[in-house]
Amino acid sequence: MAATTASKGSLKTESYVDNKRKDDIRYANIVAARAVADAVRTSLGPKGMDKMLATASGEVIITNDGATILNKMEVLQPAAKMLVDLSKSQDIVAGDGTTTVVIIAGALLKQCLALLSKGIHPTVISDALHKASEKAVEVLSAMAVPLELSDRDSLIKSASTSLNSKVVSQYSTLLAPLAVDSVLAVVDPAKPDLVDLRDVRIVKKLGGTVDDTELVRGLVFDKKVSHTAGGPSRVENAKIGVIQFHISPPKTDIDQNIIVSDYTQMDRILKEERNHILAMIKKIKATGCNVLLIQKSILRDAVTDLSLHYLAKAKILVVKDIERDDIEFITNTLNCLPIANIEHFREEKLGFASCVEEVSIGDGKIVKITGIKNMGRTATVLVRGSNQLVLDEAERSLHDALCVVRCLVNKRFLIAGGGAPEIEISRQLGAWAKVLQGMESYCVRSFAEALEVIPYTLAENAGLNPISIVTELRNRHAQGEINAGINVRKGQITNILEENVVQPLLVSTSAISLATECVRMILKIDDIITVR
Repeated sequence: MAATTASKGSLKTESYVDNKRKDDIRYANIVAARAVADAVRTSLGPKGMDKMLATASGEVIITNDGATILNKMEVLQPAAKMLVDLSKSQDIVAGDGTTTVVIIAGALLKQCLALLSKGIHPTVISDALHKASEKAVEVLSAMAVPLELSDRDSLIKSASTSLNSKVVSQYSTLLAPLAVDSVLAVVDPAKPDLVDLRDVRIVKKLGGTVDDTELVRGLVFDKKVSHTAGGPSRVENAKIGVIQFHISPPKTDIDQNIIVSDYTQMDRILKEERNHILAMIKKIKATGCNVLLIQKSILRDAVTDLSLHYLAKAKILVVKDIERDDIEFITNTLNCLPIANIEHFREEKLGFASCVEEVSIGDGKIVKITGIKNMGRTATVLVRGSNQLVLDEAERSLHDALCVVRCLVNKRFLIAGGGAPEIEISRQLGAWAKVLQGMESYCVRSFAEALEVIPYTLAENAGLNPISIVTELRNRHAQGEINAGINVRKGQITNILEENVVQPLLVSTSAISLATECVRMILKIDDIITVR
């Protein structure tokens, strides 16, 4: 009898009984978050499905990029919103693996539900998950293969792995080298670990196919040259001025009307305006400047027909309406300074290029500046596509590929793809769980099981039998084949490194740590209080 009371007492301290309301809230949070994870689950991997997103305004987006899908979804439940933020933060940290991170979080939540129903305290689960995720990152780091930036082939392999799961996967042989070259063009040897993707500009132009996409060593403007008065449309040995002032008659600061009564005064006003503009253009011409890039103006016209006429007479090529946000990129590329006042217009502030010309592309025209002297560390990619949907998706895919290359520049390690790292972590954590004691061992085992969702989903989306594939995969890893993964194209298990399916270490490590962090946060919430 004494023994039974003792066992009852120990049970009371061991198991954790939640009150009903807190249990329900936690359950509702987990279910809502899992629903979001299941929504993007089918779009994982090279054989994943695409989603068509229709906005209220009638705009249609076709994509299988996890971050884009979740960003556009109207999620109302607060815990489910955390998964949307999770994919955003993965997009910021790594740029790729946005679907993976949400699926891992969903699988972890499913395991947490089972653990909670067994009466394990949420804090115990949370701490064990944290330990397991740290161990998982160690396992990944041990699997990683170091990489040199000079090894262009490996960089291209990882960029094309990222592109293979996108809508534009058939163009990965063209887009992957493009992404690698543009990132390598902006890497500063003095600060090799820093890559700012704002230095890579993507210009979209409708017409042609994605095959016509090119990397331009120079600048591209999606605008026409101002042809009002028959000015030049091609200039060689160009001296380029970027101006932020107006070449137009001055106006009063406040809305005032000047009433002119006789003709002589009107003539005088027109004459003064003409002289004002001519004086400015003479100053510009005196420096030898023959190309003007004029910033868009809100208060008044940056140029008038009269000033364009005189600029054309002076044989100066004019590109007007340059956006204010682009000025920094343009001046970095041309290695020149923006000029804010006509008094400061000097030759040393100009940029030099061998050729500025207007090129007809598709149904429109663009301005290309090539052969820039002392060009800054920037790159411009001109993306082409047959329709707007393809163009937008090509831009998103290219951004992901650029992010993958950036990850490799920041942390120069590669690991295998195709579900290999997840199964390896799962196997090693399973072995580690046997060494641990108490509730921790249960929780770590659940973490290990949860990671099998990635190879399982890959196989499922490729139309293979997920159970037999994952079992076979486990078996191969148990025999020591660390890089065995699912080859989706052949529908069998092969050495994934030899198949060139590689990804940056940073993508996988950040996916696991971010997903764990998010799940721990959801676990710790036991009440939702609405505040006015």
